[in-house]
Amino acid sequence: MPTGVHLRDVRKQLFDAAERVLLRDGPNALTSRAVTTEADVAKGVLHRYFADFDDFLAELVRDRLTRLADQAALLRAAAGTRTVAENLIDALTELFDPATVALTSLIFFRDELRTRLRNRTGLPILAEARDMLKRYLSAECEQGRIAADATVDSLSLSLIGAAHLLFAGRRRGTLPDTGELEKMVHAVMADVLQRRLL
Repeated sequence: MPTGVHLRDVRKQLFDAAERVLLRDGPNALTSRAVTTEADVAKGVLHRYFADFDDFLAELVRDRLTRLADQAALLRAAAGTRTVAENLIDALTELFDPATVALTSLIFFRDELRTRLRNRTGLPILAEARDMLKRYLSAECEQGRIAADATVDSLSLSLIGAAHLLFAGRRRGTLPDTGELEKMVHAVMADVLQRRLL
């Protein structure tokens, strides 16, 4: 490995390698050796920057959560534009990309990783995704685009749970048919979208 490589570059190289291993081989294949081999770096490099492999995985998830925070800000800003269903469909498609679905599976599989990330309410990634939709739906409620008495907590949980089942139930790396996602979003949102007109 070249000397003088900035820490952020090494971290990104290792994170990218871990995502490739996850997507190609699944959570059970993700080991420190698999990551360093995929990243084409010496075996000790990962442990130079992270206390242990679970520390590395926790940082990998936190990196994904930072990206999710950026997506949440964009979705919140989209309130009042296009249709509510279109915004939700696009947000869920972006959220449940193959790497995020694989990371969610990894969190399910690894008890130590869940423990390190457990300073949140709910399962990491899915809990933040629920909060993202909750803030967006609250903004749409304020603008009168969904019923004023909509229970955004329940709607957010329903959308995240159903979308996760749709995306995670596929062969690794594949996406559900767009029509399935559209049907699900319209079914969950139908009542609050119709009642806003009453």
